[in-house]
Amino acid sequence: MRNIGAVLIGFIVALLLLSMSAFTVDQREYAMIFRLGEIVSVKRTPGLYFKMPLVENVRTFDKRILTLDWGEPDRFITSEKKNVLVDSFVKWRIADPAKFYVSVRGGDEAQAQARLAQTVNDGLRAEFGKRTIHEVVSGERDKIMEILRQKADKEARQMGIEVLDVRLKRVDLPEEVSESVYQRMEAERKRVANDLRSQGAGAAEKIRADADKQREVIIAEAYRDAQRIKGEGDGRASEIYASAYSKNPEFYAFYRSLDAYRNSFKSKSDVMVLQPDSEFFKYMRDAGGRK
Repeated sequence: MRNIGAVLIGFIVALLLLSMSAFTVDQREYAMIFRLGEIVSVKRTPGLYFKMPLVENVRTFDKRILTLDWGEPDRFITSEKKNVLVDSFVKWRIADPAKFYVSVRGGDEAQAQARLAQTVNDGLRAEFGKRTIHEVVSGERDKIMEILRQKADKEARQMGIEVLDVRLKRVDLPEEVSESVYQRMEAERKRVANDLRSQGAGAAEKIRADADKQREVIIAEAYRDAQRIKGEGDGRASEIYASAYSKNPEFYAFYRSLDAYRNSFKSKSDVMVLQPDSEFFKYMRDAGGRK
C-alpha cells in the first residue's frame, strides 16, 4: 500500500510539474520566456512548448496588425499659415518582441502607441508646413502618407515595431474658416448662375428678335404673293367680264344698273334726290331701257 501511495504521489507531482512546464503559443501571438526576469527566448511559431517550472515564466504579445486611431482630429498649419483639421490613423504591429519589451517599459502597448502617435504627429506637422491646402487635400496626399509611413517606420523599428500604413481619413478646415469659404463659394456660384441667366436671356432675346423678323418677312412675302395672285385674278376676271359683256352691251348695262339699285336701296333710311327722268331710272321706267 505504501508503494502504491508513493506512486500516486509521484504521478500527481509529475502531472503538476508537466502542467507548470507546458504551454501553448497561439498563431495570433508571440510568446517570450523569462528566466529570473531575463529574456531567454521568443517563440514565434504556434505550437506546444515547455519551460522550467518555478524558474521560468511566459508572457505573450499580440502578433496581429493593430490600429492606432486618435479619434479626434488634430490641428496643423500649412505653408500658407492656414489651420487644417486632420484625422488620421496608423496600422502597426510588433516585429521584434524582445526589442519591444526592452524599449517600451516592459512591452506596454499604451506607451508604445503614445510614442508612435507623437512620431506621426511630428511628421504630419513637418509635411503640412511645407505644402498648401490644395496640395494637402488632393495634389500630394498619397505622397505625404508614404513619406509619413517611411519616417514613422524608421523610428518605430528602434522600439521593435513595424509601421505598415499611415492614412489621412479626412482633412478639413476649421469651422470658422469653413464658413467663410462656403460663403465665398456660394457667392461665386451665384455670380456664375447670374452670368448664365444673363447669357440665356440675351440668347432668348436674340432668338425672339430673329423669329419676329422671320415672321414679318413671311407675312410680307405672303401679302405680296396674295396681292399678286389677287391682281392676277382681278385681271383675269376683268378679261372674262369684258369678253362676256362685249357680246351683249345692253345686258351689261342692265346688270350694272341692277347692282346700282341694289346698293342704293339697301337701307330704308337712305334718301336720294333725283329728277324722275334721270338716266339712273331708265330701266325702272322701261325694262328695255328705252326713254
